[in-house]
Amino acid sequence: MNNKFDALKDDDSGDHDQNEENSTQKDGEKEKTERDKSQSSSKRKVEQFWRFYSHMVRPGDLTGHSDFHLFKEGIKPMWEDDANKNGGKWIIRLRKGLASRCWENLILAMLGEQFMVGEEICGAVVSVRFQEDIISIWNKTASDQATTARIRDTLRRVLNLPPNTIMEYKTHTDSIKDNSSFRNTKIAL
Repeated sequence: MNNKFDALKDDDSGDHDQNEENSTQKDGEKEKTERDKSQSSSKRKVEQFWRFYSHMVRPGDLTGHSDFHLFKEGIKPMWEDDANKNGGKWIIRLRKGLASRCWENLILAMLGEQFMVGEEICGAVVSVRFQEDIISIWNKTASDQATTARIRDTLRRVLNLPPNTIMEYKTHTDSIKDNSSFRNTKIAL
């Protein structure tokens, strides 16, 4: 018996089963502790966010032309940002009076990771306009159709949208093209 593994091999007492159980139990306790820490951290983040959010004006209370952006730390709400440049956004046009409820449901779903698409969500925008309001959720990879479909379906569920609601997906590449062609349009006066 030169090492502890030889001792386990030669031992017929059955104690090694107990050792395996203890090791498995310790691993399970470790995983639970890590999960609890993660949940505690997430809970703290939600509480911190809620303290900030509770003092903000709701989108439905704004007048005129306004935008709220909520993006992950380090991601700018710009098409050109590295996290956004290969992505796109789901766009939903809302009749007046729905923006506050929909915005709150959307950001709580994002914070609660209800979309279940990993790090794919970049952020969200609510745009208050004169005749309608617009909500959009931005993601990193426009070419991943399964992920964009999952985001669409979760968005429909989280916002409790009627089945006939029109939802448009637009890649940021298309948005850039549309914006640059608009800038290059000459208007004769």
